[in-house]
Amino acid sequence: MPAAITPPAVPMAKSMALPHISSPDQKRKIICFSDFDGTIFMQDTGHILFDAHGCGSKRREILDEQIKTGERSFRDVSEEMWGSLKVPFDDGFEVMEQTLEIDRDFQSFHNWCLANDVPFNVISAGLKPILRKVLDTFLGEEASARIEIVANDAEIKDDGSEWKPIWRHDTELGHDKALSIAEARSEAELTCENGTVPLIVFIGDGVSDLPAAREADVLFARRGLRLEEYCIENQIKYYPFDSFADIQKRLEQIQKEDAEKTAGKGLPAIFNPRANLWRRVSSQQAVPRFAIMSPSKEEKMFLWPEAFSELKTPQFEVNEISASIVPPAQA
Repeated sequence: MPAAITPPAVPMAKSMALPHISSPDQKRKIICFSDFDGTIFMQDTGHILFDAHGCGSKRREILDEQIKTGERSFRDVSEEMWGSLKVPFDDGFEVMEQTLEIDRDFQSFHNWCLANDVPFNVISAGLKPILRKVLDTFLGEEASARIEIVANDAEIKDDGSEWKPIWRHDTELGHDKALSIAEARSEAELTCENGTVPLIVFIGDGVSDLPAAREADVLFARRGLRLEEYCIENQIKYYPFDSFADIQKRLEQIQKEDAEKTAGKGLPAIFNPRANLWRRVSSQQAVPRFAIMSPSKEEKMFLWPEAFSELKTPQFEVNEISASIVPPAQA
């Protein structure tokens, strides 16, 4: 399997700044990054819009296939899909509000994040104005404001005659989720004055989440969907989940075990060494930088290295995570 290619640390925007870690008695900081469509919500916001007010489901399925085969880039196809919309924003949102279904336990999980000082960030290939409006509606504006959204921006004309994505990155993906998490790691590096580093968590459902997921220490994949399928096929270590209640329970367990083994200091008990080579050096030393490769075809997203590891402490076994690779029927 090809060696991991670690992205460079990029200075992170102020709005994504991570909490300062200073108290030696403090539990290790957990920072969550989550996909949106198919993960927090069961449906895809873009698909709902395209099917109702744009190119339609048949054309959308053809375009989706062109992405999968590599005939066209995600960015190219997405521009056609968004460009097919001819509906004012508020009118388009009506069909999303009627169709979208939020994960039954997400609100409780988000409340747990707030109560435990766990930053929760959405990382999406969608359009930020849409995602913010959805969160405002389903969670309320106060709770929604506590969630940072890292996504593409958009220019939408008042009469709905033009929907134009403003891409976050100049790549074929439009938004390189791996690079966004690398930015978070760069900021986390600055918080390690006492040698303590946070645990990075990624939550997703589809194969397009792999570039971001490979940067995380802990990966959660929605059970029965594409991301889990590829984790099983490629022996990628992950935790399956049916709802965010499963994620909360597992993170509480991980946090407890980490505190027992590390007292919240130094490296986490579970960490991703290839995405965290800078963790191997003192926070006072120079941090290595590496070139980033943004996959342009679905096949490249499958090339996940065996990146997850653990400190050599006796209690927490790698097999616990590996067991989740086996589908329940075979366990």
